[in-house]
Amino acid sequence: MTTLEIVADLSSASSTDFISADAADLASHMNHCASSRSRFFALHSALQSAHALVCPRIVTVAALVAMCLVLLAI
Repeated sequence: MTTLEIVADLSSASSTDFISADAADLASHMNHCASSRSRFFALHSALQSAHALVCPRIVTVAALVAMCLVLLAI
């Protein structure tokens, strides 16, 4: 089923037809993901991974950065 068929199916569906709405949402999400693969995709993915690693440990990371700055100043 193509995206156009899902959208056409969604317009004729009743308000209680959650499966068609979910399929249309999934198709929209997949189209968005496919279009977001730009030349900076690898950089964006690396930054997201670094953010996920650093964010829960922000106090520890800040302390390590402060210690490195102190050591560099000596």
